[in-house]
Amino acid sequence: MTDTPTEPAQDAQDARDLKPAFRSDVTVELVKHSAADTDVLWAARVSTAGEQSLEEITKDPERSKGLINYLMRDRHGSPFEHNSMTFFISAPIFVFREFMRHRVGWSYNEESGRYRELQPVFYVPGETRKLVQEGRPGKYVFVEGTAEQHALTTRAMEDSYRQAYEAYQEMLAAGVAREVARAVLPVGLFSSMYATCNARSLMHFLGLRTQHELAKVPSFPQREIEMVAEKMEAEWAKLMPLTYEAFNKNGRVAP
Repeated sequence: MTDTPTEPAQDAQDARDLKPAFRSDVTVELVKHSAADTDVLWAARVSTAGEQSLEEITKDPERSKGLINYLMRDRHGSPFEHNSMTFFISAPIFVFREFMRHRVGWSYNEESGRYRELQPVFYVPGETRKLVQEGRPGKYVFVEGTAEQHALTTRAMEDSYRQAYEAYQEMLAAGVAREVARAVLPVGLFSSMYATCNARSLMHFLGLRTQHELAKVPSFPQREIEMVAEKMEAEWAKLMPLTYEAFNKNGRVAP
């Protein structure tokens, strides 16, 4: 007995039966890398040692901890570019739109709403997400919302998401192209992408997209992109601990 192939009509019905899911977290996975503190050392020492700088690859980088700190402190940035990290990230679309302001030293590939049917996974702020903005533009703070504000936010978002996804599915079922139907979907929809960077470009990103007590220059990122940045930072810190230490020691300013 042979299996009966799934009919296209059944596939479409299965898609319409999908129920929206709601998340308050993000996903960040380091999928591949070529990144170590020794990458900084051999790149820096070629200026004085030429081909002998390759010997740094097999040496203990702790010996040259001071050199890494010197390069960071005096902002000799190019030695921090000779490495690579690729992350898989799943987050709301509005996070990616902020992410892609970072262009130098970054490469992106995101899932396409033209070529695949987008899944009904949507962002709803968690209970710890501060909801209320106080103050004027350029001089404001976020404070905790009331229980009523959190309940309203959750209900309003979930109702809106359900309505938008139903409209999307209705158009797809009627034969409307995915690239047209996707226009009704909100920026709270989760998307996924691969993002590749080097340590220098990541440090610049972290300097702008995280708040940190050691930062010389204050930053005021939206919390959702900061959630992504924090997870990326944790992965990078394990790969290049001396570089990470120097970054923090020198005020979290990219060289």
